[in-house]
Amino acid sequence: MNNDKQKIVSSLIITFSFIALLWLIQISQVIFDTSFVRFGLYPRKLTGLIGIITAPLIHAGFGHLFSNTLPLIFLGVGILYFYPKSGIKVFILVYFVPGIFVWLVARPAYHIGASGMVYGLVSFLFFSGIIRRDTRSIALALIVTFLYGGIIWGVVPQNDGISWEYHLFGSLTGIFCAFIYRKFDPYKKYDWEDENDEENNGKLEISHDKGYPFD
Repeated sequence: MNNDKQKIVSSLIITFSFIALLWLIQISQVIFDTSFVRFGLYPRKLTGLIGIITAPLIHAGFGHLFSNTLPLIFLGVGILYFYPKSGIKVFILVYFVPGIFVWLVARPAYHIGASGMVYGLVSFLFFSGIIRRDTRSIALALIVTFLYGGIIWGVVPQNDGISWEYHLFGSLTGIFCAFIYRKFDPYKKYDWEDENDEENNGKLEISHDKGYPFD
């Protein structure tokens, strides 16, 4: 199995294993007719600290879970495939760090769901594209902006039932990760890109020899 196949298989296994865990937990709530919201993150209460670990795994219903599932699949596979050295580190940070700040400063209510992770991963991809300025990252940033650009409004207070605090701190964590891991997983050009560069350079040299002005 070549390196590209290993990366795609690994990214799919990790991402779908996490998604399966989320769905297993939600199905368990239905089967046992119970709610795990009590294991969510409750700010500034010692009992709420457990939520830093458990809150991203718990959802209020299948609709809530489904709304996070598709973005997590796209973002998870994309980040783990294109950023194999930093991807796992980013996952861990956007999982835990937002919860710490939510516990410190958020409204006194139970905060649950993986949407903070979604915001963190979106921010990481978008700002990696800006910071790295390479073809791959810029392309991913444009795709992310097109698909999820509207979620920027989720970081401001709108609905009492939505944890905009988790969204906000998830986004800030993603930006932080994009900066500290900016030198990880450097973009490696494909052979055809190098050939295009050489061809373009050759054309410029010919133009220069003929006295043509440059733009």
